[in-house]
Amino acid sequence: MLVTRLTLICHAVTPLQKQGRFPDDESVVMDWQGAALSLAGRYKKQPRLLCGPEARARQTAGLFGDNAEIEMALRDADFGSWKSQDISQLDSEALTAWSTDSTSAPHGGESVEQLCMRVGQWLKSLESQPGHVVAVTHPFVIRAAMLNVMQLPASMFYRIDVEPLSATELRFNGVWRLRLETHA
Repeated sequence: MLVTRLTLICHAVTPLQKQGRFPDDESVVMDWQGAALSLAGRYKKQPRLLCGPEARARQTAGLFGDNAEIEMALRDADFGSWKSQDISQLDSEALTAWSTDSTSAPHGGESVEQLCMRVGQWLKSLESQPGHVVAVTHPFVIRAAMLNVMQLPASMFYRIDVEPLSATELRFNGVWRLRLETHA
């Protein structure tokens, strides 16, 4: 049986993350041009490199290679009117509704449930594509992928922390699995 290996890489840190704000299409906080291709040799065989369309995902993908394909399914969650907004300045009732009800989208964007469905459909599309895929994306997309693979309810979404530049390994060989690797 052919195996699909999916490595999800979280984009590098951004200024809005550092400020406690919802993301927008901002650049990363690093000399990404100077660091370009610095991780290109991380994988023995040349994987298929995908990334979300946002600047932070494209720039981070540049650490792994100069041939990243933009994959719209890897775009960040749509935060609607909350883009760039300081989280502490938002209406607390709306924020609570959004963080406790996976179908809620008080910002007018995408609900957690909608995001999980989008990412689940993308994962399904990879099941017939053996080989190694490195996908540079966003914390919310990685959380959604984890919920899908582990078959966890959406209520677990906010219990997963995804750090900048972290790697999450998933494998498909008839069933999706989370793979924890050691780097000694």
